[in-house]
Amino acid sequence: MAKQRRIYRCSSCGQVHSQWMGKCAQCGEWNTLFEDVLQETRSIQAARTRNGAPVPLSDIVSASSTRKKCGIGELDRVLGGGVVECSLVLIGGDPGIGKSTIMLQMAHNLAASGSSVLYVSGEESAVQLKLRSERLDIVSDGILIYPEVVLEEIRQQIAAIRPDVVIVDSIQSVFSSQVDAPPGSVSQIREGAGILMEVAKGMNTVVFVVGHVTKDGWIAGPKMLEHMVDTVLYFEGDASGVYRILRTVKNRFGTSGEIGVFEMKSSGLVEVSDPSSIFIHGLGGDVAGSSVMATVEGSRAFVVEVQSLVSRTNYSMPKRISIGPDHSRLSVLLAVLEKRAGLVLSHSDVVVNIAGGMRVSEPAVDLAVVMAIASSALDRPVKKGTVCIGEIGLGGEIRPVNHMEQRIKEALRTGFTHALIPASNRNSLDFVKGMELTPLSHVREALETFSR
Repeated sequence: MAKQRRIYRCSSCGQVHSQWMGKCAQCGEWNTLFEDVLQETRSIQAARTRNGAPVPLSDIVSASSTRKKCGIGELDRVLGGGVVECSLVLIGGDPGIGKSTIMLQMAHNLAASGSSVLYVSGEESAVQLKLRSERLDIVSDGILIYPEVVLEEIRQQIAAIRPDVVIVDSIQSVFSSQVDAPPGSVSQIREGAGILMEVAKGMNTVVFVVGHVTKDGWIAGPKMLEHMVDTVLYFEGDASGVYRILRTVKNRFGTSGEIGVFEMKSSGLVEVSDPSSIFIHGLGGDVAGSSVMATVEGSRAFVVEVQSLVSRTNYSMPKRISIGPDHSRLSVLLAVLEKRAGLVLSHSDVVVNIAGGMRVSEPAVDLAVVMAIASSALDRPVKKGTVCIGEIGLGGEIRPVNHMEQRIKEALRTGFTHALIPASNRNSLDFVKGMELTPLSHVREALETFSR
């Protein structure tokens, strides 16, 4: 039995809306929307087999995937070297963080290199996109703007145009007429992802999908999209700040964990080629409560500044605030400091922050967090030019970390001359010149460096 779905179409420009509104978002005319009914007949097609019988893995001929450069170096980095043909990429982030901006900049670069781009806008009208492109100084005949929300219409246009790249902004705004659910619901998003996956794989088209993040940090509510797409990119950072971090959460064609750093300007997102320069302020040692560590994200190493503020509280329950490091990990480190090193913080508020809006979850940040907390509690600054790298166990022991050579070289490049490192990593760094190394075995030894 055929189902019916109500949509609202503008009699002036033909724009389709999922709900009635007094003013058309496309042409700006008032009272031009009229109700239309779509007859929905959901056809179930039998799955087509690609081969008649299973094939041994050793007999399959591998083919190298072809990558296409986006023209944005930091975006190419997080994608693993460029966009892979026939891939479906999800880019998520908080509202206003720059998802649509970077998609429009990427579309401009791809169109300039000869690729045809179809930009499907379900949230903005063509006029609104034109205004934003003029602000970003983007004008190109190779970008086709298609304001549409019905997935069947979108698929029909893609089949007719056969663009090289399709951008859908956003997955929450489009809907399928074959699903009796409102746009943005779980059913509609799952159906939309399935249709776009079919487009990417069946029409040899790269599809970028923009997904909004809810207040819980999830894309479209439940994270049902991540297992359906090839690559997942997340924008991090404060939308009201200057810097943005684009992180690879999943990548079937490259390394996950890569990050790209951007600076938001009036002309759009600008690449930051040297992240260390924005995450640290000088070489430390100027004020108590600050330390520096060298972190590794994907294949890139850079230094970040860890700040801490410890102050006495009159309340029975002191506050524990963590901005950047893991909050549960902070509670563990405070317990280790009190039990293994004798630094009593049970009557003090403790705030830990990583400057620049960076989030570091790896255990190698433990020593820097502890040194920043102890520096603030003792009111003694960490020695200038010192970088702290190490994981701290529950017994207070300082455990080794990986990629130590890469971390030390990055710290040396940025001007640091002294490093607090785990004793287990000392033997692998004999050839490093210009860096004074202090091997540590226990957290008590780290606190003793303040008296030297």
